[in-house]
Amino acid sequence: MHKYLPHTNADIKAMLDVVGANHIDDLFNVIPKSLKLTEPYKLPNPMGDYALSQHLSSLANLNQQLTIFRGAGAYDVYVPSVVKQTIARQEFLTSYTPYQPEVSQGTLQYIFEFQSMVAELTGMEVSNASMYDGATATAEAMFMAYAQTKKKRILVSETMQPRVLNVIKTYARFRDIDIDVIPAFEGITDQVYLNTHINDAMGVILQIPNRYGIIEDYHHIAMTVHDAGGLFILNQEGLSTALFKNAGMLDADIACGELQALGLPLSFGGAYLGYLATKMKYVRKMPGRICGITTDVDNKRAFVLTLQAREQHIRRAKANSNICSNQSLMALAVTVYLSLLGRQGFIDVAKETTKKTHYLYKKLMDTGQFEQVYDQPFFQEFVLKAKFNTQGLEEKLLNAGILGPLPLGDDHLLFAVTEKRTITEIDDFVERLVK
Repeated sequence: MHKYLPHTNADIKAMLDVVGANHIDDLFNVIPKSLKLTEPYKLPNPMGDYALSQHLSSLANLNQQLTIFRGAGAYDVYVPSVVKQTIARQEFLTSYTPYQPEVSQGTLQYIFEFQSMVAELTGMEVSNASMYDGATATAEAMFMAYAQTKKKRILVSETMQPRVLNVIKTYARFRDIDIDVIPAFEGITDQVYLNTHINDAMGVILQIPNRYGIIEDYHHIAMTVHDAGGLFILNQEGLSTALFKNAGMLDADIACGELQALGLPLSFGGAYLGYLATKMKYVRKMPGRICGITTDVDNKRAFVLTLQAREQHIRRAKANSNICSNQSLMALAVTVYLSLLGRQGFIDVAKETTKKTHYLYKKLMDTGQFEQVYDQPFFQEFVLKAKFNTQGLEEKLLNAGILGPLPLGDDHLLFAVTEKRTITEIDDFVERLVK
């Protein structure tokens, strides 16, 4: 296979010298050899249409269809067929950033509707459109707080999803921002702790539900943070806004989080969709773009790009952020999903999820094989400690076609249930888990 590389051998040597490598292959040494990514592609010879279809089907059949009881930030939810069919339309599937808004009215309309829905879900005044995922949205919220306060330290709860916390730390490292991790549970509820550590911080980042599925009490947070001149950032999983107080109700300054559970399949880890919303007074610190509605010279409704931070394109060194994706197709999927459900349907899905989660919890406790770990309200996920050795449990369940709970160590297991799971599936799961 011939490849065109614009770099000369001298160019390549100069770049390798800078990073301290002898050969291009050295750049990939961190990739486990077991993945065999450096082996030839082994592409088959050309095939006819039918033969190719059969070949692709045989490859697809290698994927094991699993009944999933694992979440940790990505959830096996039901996606109505109309969502898939709508986003597969050519005018949506091939659309790009609306740099010419006057000829992108359809794209701008659904982006505007997406922003309106996010504002309603979060109780905030304005939303952008939109972010790559919940983790990067949270990191961008941190940058907003830094741009507003000019402080170089932020408090982040230890009960954040680990990958969200890791992304925050990575972003912070290259802005010389210090991350002060609040000890799980007691740090948030201890008013003395919060008062002591918030004074010279840009703010605090908390999560609903937390990494263990628990709904923590954040009612006192906003006043304490605001009195210290900081911003309260709330990362909230999208579906949970149907049943629990949102960022606006808790007087948070910035709302962010993941919307994958609202109409997006697992898709082997992506693409997912983050959201970012805020109070109007912080809108100029928000990255990305905001679509608005107005009337044209003929007094007809028109959608426009109301705000986009131009320094992200032409003055990047002075930008609060260089993110500029609108994740348009994913935003459309969520918009169609929420439009189909409506307000009551959205609440019903969240209630169904809650009912089935608590059903699994009770079934597991009734077996006598598990111990309660946290005596707090939970949503969609919960942690139990097994009274038996869980080594080999995952392999046993996989052999039965089940992706079971996430091991947390010391026989602690994180279970997740969505509205998609049936009572029969749950009963079968419990039986296989303990036998």
